[in-house]
Amino acid sequence: MTYLETAAQFYSEVAQTPEIGLCCVQSTPLQLPGLNIPLVMQEMNYGCGTTVHPHELVNEPTVLYVGVGGGLEALQFAYFSRHPGAIIAVEPVAEMREAAQRNLEIAAQENPWFDPSFVEIRPGNAFDLPVDDTSVDIVAQNCLFNIFEPADLTRALQAAYRVLKPGGRLQMSDPIATRSIPPHLQQDERLRAMCLSGALTYQEYTQLIINAGFGQIEIRARRPYRLLDKQTYNLAENLLLESLDSIAFKVQIPEDGACIFTGKTAIYAGAEPFFDDQDGHILQSGIPAAVCDKTAAKLGFIHPEEIIITDSTWYYDGGGCC
Repeated sequence: MTYLETAAQFYSEVAQTPEIGLCCVQSTPLQLPGLNIPLVMQEMNYGCGTTVHPHELVNEPTVLYVGVGGGLEALQFAYFSRHPGAIIAVEPVAEMREAAQRNLEIAAQENPWFDPSFVEIRPGNAFDLPVDDTSVDIVAQNCLFNIFEPADLTRALQAAYRVLKPGGRLQMSDPIATRSIPPHLQQDERLRAMCLSGALTYQEYTQLIINAGFGQIEIRARRPYRLLDKQTYNLAENLLLESLDSIAFKVQIPEDGACIFTGKTAIYAGAEPFFDDQDGHILQSGIPAAVCDKTAAKLGFIHPEEIIITDSTWYYDGGGCC
């Protein structure tokens, strides 16, 4: 049995018998006026963070959600796009599709604004998405891509890039590892399906996104997720997994490399009222300006006495320059 077959079997089981707290961060689902999330959806919250960022959801975008789970985030996306077929949910596991459809019917009873037709659940997988090229505004996935081996993750990222419109957004939440996960855990198919042993490091994960063609990445959250302790997992020392929420934009990669925003700022501390590096970055004296990591490195290296670079906050939601 391949690791993908093991994952399919595992999620068939948890679709039929919900496993509360399977892999999710223990946090309250997004609260919005008039949005009531059925209890069964909360019990089937098999995500590690969130992909639903309200300020990204203006003008009723068309959303392709990969791996529907219990339907929680599909319902949240539908809150912002209230028309038939606005949310396309792709799910390979029949039992999970059936469970999600039942949950959406329950949601319709608890939310007068919601109609199940807003979410169309289609059979399919992350590697061959059943939608046309350049046809959706957003592709989203929560705690799915981390179970893929690197070659398959590359295929999934390329598929997402294919279906996005120019300027479209890939919104993801996945576990990452603070150091490489040892082979004996990577090869444990059950642990991989449980989102515990397939995580890449931050550098590996973001590089694969860039390799797929995405020219800008914004980190929305990075926080502790799970500890793989040395006793249980046969490790020389404990290994921390983190949850990373990110948005990757289908924009051209600049000649000097992709832009990754992690919450760094540049602060000009020189004698003049402002600093202009003649490359599109104008800094007012004493006022922090959000910059991507690439620009932060350049400014900090070339002008170390005049420009202060702050650490990554691992939260960024727009307004900076690359």
